[in-house]
Amino acid sequence: MKILVTGFDPFGTDTMNPAIEAVKKLPNTIAGAEIIKLEIPTVFGKSAEVTREALNKHDVDYVLNIGQAGGRFDLTPERVAINLDDARIPDNDGNQPIDMMIKSDGESAYFTQHPVKAMVTAIKEAGLPASVSNTAGTFVCNHIMYQCLYMAHTEFPKVKAGFMHVPFLPEQVVERPGMPAMSLEDITRGIVAALEAIVVFDGKEDLNIVGGQTH
Repeated sequence: MKILVTGFDPFGTDTMNPAIEAVKKLPNTIAGAEIIKLEIPTVFGKSAEVTREALNKHDVDYVLNIGQAGGRFDLTPERVAINLDDARIPDNDGNQPIDMMIKSDGESAYFTQHPVKAMVTAIKEAGLPASVSNTAGTFVCNHIMYQCLYMAHTEFPKVKAGFMHVPFLPEQVVERPGMPAMSLEDITRGIVAALEAIVVFDGKEDLNIVGGQTH
């Protein structure tokens, strides 16, 4: 089994991004699966182009995109991606789409193809906070999740796509009082646990446990 794991480069006012920093620290093999690591730009459109090139090159079974969610305290596998770009801030190329469809021929939304509840359980068993998230936002994180699921449905039927958000690093919250953070070591451990769950649950149904929220 091969799993492509992507992480975004820094964006906005930050000089680091926990997504790519943690991806860089992943072992090359997890639970017998080969891990292929890829840095992608925090740019609408271009992020999908770079990912598509890797999917064509490596013949992977899964792709897990990792992104930063400043303000969240836990690791959050995403359940759904919506067909909408609505950027609060410009991306790294200065693009700021507002109320734009990602794919005119795509579904309104795509649900993850990953066992998100099993992933959350595995992360918690590793001693780290985790929960299923029902919104990936409307910035480049949702964009790449949607794009990868669109590609999985239209170009790469073998691939199963999904996304996970991670918190700020401690260095990022020095000037952000009250913001939660998680160490790079713990974020990396959480991603490893999530990937282990993906391997274990390959070809199986996700856990039938509570993962919903009231708001």
